[in-house]
Amino acid sequence: MNFVQWLSSLDEILYELMAWVLFYPITLWKIVRSPIRTMKYAEDQLTLPKSEQFRATVSPPIMLVLTIVVIQGVGIAVGDGVSPIVASHHGLAALVNDNTSLLLLRLALFGLFALVLAARKVRRSGTVINRDTLKPPFYAQCYAIAPFALLASGGVTIAISPDVRLAPWGLAATLGGFIYYAVVQVRWFSVELGQTRLRSSVDVLFGMALSIAITLGLGVLFR
Repeated sequence: MNFVQWLSSLDEILYELMAWVLFYPITLWKIVRSPIRTMKYAEDQLTLPKSEQFRATVSPPIMLVLTIVVIQGVGIAVGDGVSPIVASHHGLAALVNDNTSLLLLRLALFGLFALVLAARKVRRSGTVINRDTLKPPFYAQCYAIAPFALLASGGVTIAISPDVRLAPWGLAATLGGFIYYAVVQVRWFSVELGQTRLRSSVDVLFGMALSIAITLGLGVLFR
């Protein structure tokens, strides 16, 4: 790659990064304001040519990544700059030795919620689960999980901060995140599958319980 090509690539990278700064809050506001419509938008965008997808928003996987980056930044700002997992050297925590590996761990854990709920939706629709059928609901879930991740993970970070006066606010934010996520999922399953809210609640309860169980099981390995 010559110098001119390198500058051209740098130009594209810089523009994309700056575009994320603008479109991230816009996308987040759309998700919070109209979660079901935004999730449907994520699925519909995949039917367009790749060059035309997500022109006015951040794509769902990038949205999830940027959300985890924001959470990580808040954790560093509120805490002493070092996560307890990074500081620990017990079990699998020994593999998480810097903020980059911690970011990847958080991304995997929240991505797990998106994957489980997406797979549950595909299975309940009677469709065979494969890469093509799983991708649309997974993209939709990546949007839905952004506010949940901010509230839940951010709340935990605040709750375990050195200032104990913030603990109740952190716990309230975490609980609010789970409630918000559950309500959105029940509405989504009900609309997408054309079923009752009660049946959708069972599906969501199963999916979230499985996700939490796997997360807690992995958590034990990092202690």
